[in-house]
Amino acid sequence: MQRPHHSSSRPTFSPARAAAVFAGAVVAGTVYASGWERNAFTLRRHTVPLLAPGSAPLTILHISDLHMMPGQRRKQQFLSDLASLEPDLVLNTGDNLSSERAVPSVVQALGPLLGRPGAFVFGSNDYYAPVPKNPLSYLGIGAKKHSSTPLPWRDLRAAFTERGWVDATHRRAEIAVDGRRVLVAGVDDPHIGRDRYDEIAGPAGPAFDLRIGLAHSPEPRVLDRFDADGYDLAVAGHTHGGQLCLPTGAIITNCGIDRSRVQGLSAWGRDLVLHVSAGLGTSPYVPVRTFCRPEATLLQLVAVPGGGGEGSGVPVTPHREKVPLPA
Repeated sequence: MQRPHHSSSRPTFSPARAAAVFAGAVVAGTVYASGWERNAFTLRRHTVPLLAPGSAPLTILHISDLHMMPGQRRKQQFLSDLASLEPDLVLNTGDNLSSERAVPSVVQALGPLLGRPGAFVFGSNDYYAPVPKNPLSYLGIGAKKHSSTPLPWRDLRAAFTERGWVDATHRRAEIAVDGRRVLVAGVDDPHIGRDRYDEIAGPAGPAFDLRIGLAHSPEPRVLDRFDADGYDLAVAGHTHGGQLCLPTGAIITNCGIDRSRVQGLSAWGRDLVLHVSAGLGTSPYVPVRTFCRPEATLLQLVAVPGGGGEGSGVPVTPHREKVPLPA
């Protein structure tokens, strides 16, 4: 007797179905990166042992890379809400604008924060409007395109300084912060070669309770000089934390630092603490983020235990090696 023939019922995975699955994944990823994550604003907090023994804590709000466009109400509301933190000092490391019409949006969003002690430097996207760029240029393939379309940076500078913030561009200035003497000094954007550190060069000096260096882009040549001149803390932005990251971390930094320092705290050189902000915005031509939420950071500076030196909690390391600071 002939056995009945059973046909295979296993599903076939055709090239057309594979293409459809891939296309669906791309669409879902794009919706996530552009619709959710780039608007998932977060506040990060770090405690840093940096002040003299016995000092009361001091809080610093670090914001960067707003890349503001008119109508970005969610971002503007997040910035406005930061005023409730009542930081002792606000530091802004540039790239505030992505449109010639964005100055009112930035000033209104910062609101009461402009009434607190603050200092700032600008980045390229305060001076020039963003332009579409070849994404391969960030990997060193092809030339990067730079904009020459001016933005109203003078209006933004006037709005900041009229409210009391210090323009630290190529300037050393003392700010009174909660009864402490704080030295701030900064350079213009190193990423586009506008930095002239010689204009602020020299020992930061022991007369201050805290010495802070500002730069938009955390270029090693600038960080090395802040460290050599005795600054305690350097703050920068520009990297967007890598912006398009993998679960394992950043792919690029878009500057001279290594990928391990693309975001957050690390030690640099012998005595400098570096904080790099992942920023709050993106270029309007690449409005996506993956595994890298937009952020502002509240740094709580506290007293170094035990009188500094080897027990200070701030590691002494070669500047190419990352050693995280204690939480």
